[in-house]
Amino acid sequence: MLTAVRDQLGHALFSRVAGPEGPANRARIHDTPGPRWFAPDRPIRTVHGDASMFIGGLGALLLQSLHPLAMAAVAGHSGFRGDPWGRLQRTSTFLAVTTYGTAEDAQRAVDQVRAIHERIRGTTAGGVPYHAADPHLLGWVHAAETDSFLRAHERYGARPLDTAGYDAYVADTARVAEALGVVDPPRDRRELSERLTAYLPELRATPEARSAARYLLLRPPLSLAVRPFYGGLAANAVSLLPAWARPMLWLPRLPLVETMAVHPTGQALTRTIRWAMTRPQRPSPGS
Repeated sequence: MLTAVRDQLGHALFSRVAGPEGPANRARIHDTPGPRWFAPDRPIRTVHGDASMFIGGLGALLLQSLHPLAMAAVAGHSGFRGDPWGRLQRTSTFLAVTTYGTAEDAQRAVDQVRAIHERIRGTTAGGVPYHAADPHLLGWVHAAETDSFLRAHERYGARPLDTAGYDAYVADTARVAEALGVVDPPRDRRELSERLTAYLPELRATPEARSAARYLLLRPPLSLAVRPFYGGLAANAVSLLPAWARPMLWLPRLPLVETMAVHPTGQALTRTIRWAMTRPQRPSPGS
C-alpha cells in the first residue's frame, strides 16, 4: 500500500516537473554513453538532484523578477502565465541535461537556449531597451538562480555540503553560465555574494514583478487540493530570499513564525518529495 502511494505521488510530481517527454528524456540523459561536463562526484550533481530544488526554483523566480529588464523579458516573451508548466518543464530539462547529460547534449541544449535569447528583444514600459542575450542581464539571472539553489540546498538538502563544497558548486555552475554567454561568472560563494550586491542599484520591484509574485505565491495554476502543500514550499522560498529582497516585493519577515512553522514544514515537504521521487534500489542477483 505504501509503495503504491509513493509510486503515485512520485509519478505525479515527475510528470509535472518533467512533462510528457520526461521518461524518454530521463533515459536519454542518464543512459546515453559519453563524456559529461560534470563527473559523478561534482557538487552540482548533488544540489540539482535534491528535492530542495522545488523550493530553490521558486525562490529564484522571485529574486530574478527584481531586475526590471529581466522581468520585462519574462513578462513579454516567456509565456509563464499562459503555459507555466511548460516553462517549468523546459527549465528542469535544461538543468538535467547540462548537469547529467553527455557533453554533446549539454552543448546542444545551451545552443538552443542561446538562439532563443538572441531573438528576445524589446522595450520596457519605461522605454528602456532589453535583450535577453545581454551578458550583463544573463549574469544577474545566473547569480540569482545559483544563490537560490545554494540557499535551498544548505537548509533543506538531504546532505548539505561544507564551505568548500558550496564554493565548488558555484564553480560548477559557472561552467554552464559561461557557455550561455555570461562573462566572468562568480566561482565561489564570496564572489557570488559580491556579484549580487553589485546588482543592487539596478534592482526594484516593478508592477510586473509584484504581479508575478502574487501569481506565484497566491494564485498558482494548481487545484485547491494541492495548494496547501504548494503554499508550504512557497513560504519557504520567501524565507530564503536575501533580506534586502523582501521589502521590494512587499513580503513581510516573521522570524518566530518562520522558525516555528515555516522551516519545519519545508523540511517535512522536502523529505516527502525525496521519498516519493527516490526509487528503491533493486537487490543485485544472488544477494
